[in-house]
Amino acid sequence: MIDKLKISMVQMEVTNEVEGNVQRAIELIKQAALSKPDAVVLPENFHIMGTKDDFYKNAETLDGPTITKLRDLANELGIYIVAGTMKLKVKEEGKLRNICCVINPEGEIQDTYNKIHTFNAQVGGRNYSGSQVEEAGDEIVVTNIKGVPVGLSVCFDMRFPEMFRILALKGAKVILVPAIFMLHTGKDHWEVLLRARAIENQVYMVAPATYGKFPPHGEWSYGRSMAVDPWGLVIAQSSDKDAVVTVDLDLNWVEDIRKRIPTLTQRRPDVYKWNEIDK
Repeated sequence: MIDKLKISMVQMEVTNEVEGNVQRAIELIKQAALSKPDAVVLPENFHIMGTKDDFYKNAETLDGPTITKLRDLANELGIYIVAGTMKLKVKEEGKLRNICCVINPEGEIQDTYNKIHTFNAQVGGRNYSGSQVEEAGDEIVVTNIKGVPVGLSVCFDMRFPEMFRILALKGAKVILVPAIFMLHTGKDHWEVLLRARAIENQVYMVAPATYGKFPPHGEWSYGRSMAVDPWGLVIAQSSDKDAVVTVDLDLNWVEDIRKRIPTLTQRRPDVYKWNEIDK
């Protein structure tokens, strides 16, 4: 396995205009490629934000135009592209899937992750019911980027630490978190959650996010795309604009910290066994 992994996070404002969003994402990927990263990661819903009807009207498939463009671009640039998430159709009827797609430098779809925890919450005076649009996934996924085990997660997943512990136990040294975090929660929770998950699991957390207002009601997303090291320190953060933030991840640092404070090997699963009927 390599000692260092170079990842570029793309931060962008997302509208309800698919063509403009996709074109801007491609421009930012090309900008990121100038620094020769191993992988470029887009934020959640980079393809479109809008109403439920907008999502259904503009939903694509894995062999649709947007993923096809990104596959061609990954092959052209010779890099991994992690297509944040898109609302995708996997069958003719029913709910959409909020899918993160990992494309390798040959332009092949290497892995997909269907967001496990849909966003259902009351934030900023509004009710959000992601489960009305999205069918939740049921598989925890670790992909491989240049020999490095990389865990996949999306936004709201961060509030469920069990998932991140499993990603670490499955070997992840880096965990990606493409997101569209709300301003109301982001200002208090975004950095805290990323740092907590990094410290607990002794991994790098790499979280590209959207920023600015998004449709249909003009809510603000928090932005501040961020990378956190396995000691819990913020090593990179974006300002409030369309941006590319590139980080060099020292994988030996992961191993060093895990040796110094070996929490993963000191777990007590025999004690943790718990059944809801016992409560």
